[in-house]
Amino acid sequence: MGATERTVHARWSGGLRSVVDAGGFEVVSDEPTGVPGGTGTGPQPTELLLASIASCFTTAVAYSAAKRNVALSGLRVDVTGRYKGPSFDAFRIDVHADAPQGEELDKLVEAAKRVCYVTRTLASPPQLDYTTSSGSPDVAPAASGTEPAASTSEAAAG
Repeated sequence: MGATERTVHARWSGGLRSVVDAGGFEVVSDEPTGVPGGTGTGPQPTELLLASIASCFTTAVAYSAAKRNVALSGLRVDVTGRYKGPSFDAFRIDVHADAPQGEELDKLVEAAKRVCYVTRTLASPPQLDYTTSSGSPDVAPAASGTEPAASTSEAAAG
């Protein structure tokens, strides 16, 4: 894996529950108990997507404030996804801060839009590639340059 790539690993742990290794940290995802197979032991994958947006944008605002020597306090970012069928068709990102406020906060948000990897990715969706392989999930992925068992390439829908 190159320095410009990141990989996380998810393993199924029964029902609709997955355990993800993300940078050495364990993240659980699940479906609510009202969904057959869901055990309610973690956030839904769609909530993790919203969490990725919220956490990245919070980091981007804080980074932008620090870079500009702007005093920042009480920062909170709320992200709401609007469902359209089996996907989101819109996200609303609400940025709240005790300080700064008004135009200065607006400038930080504009700067954060330029440095938030997650929202920049969503604004121009990347290509999605799907591969499959057989064998034990505990086996490390094949070395770079080898052919996967099957490969499908599909552009992400907007």
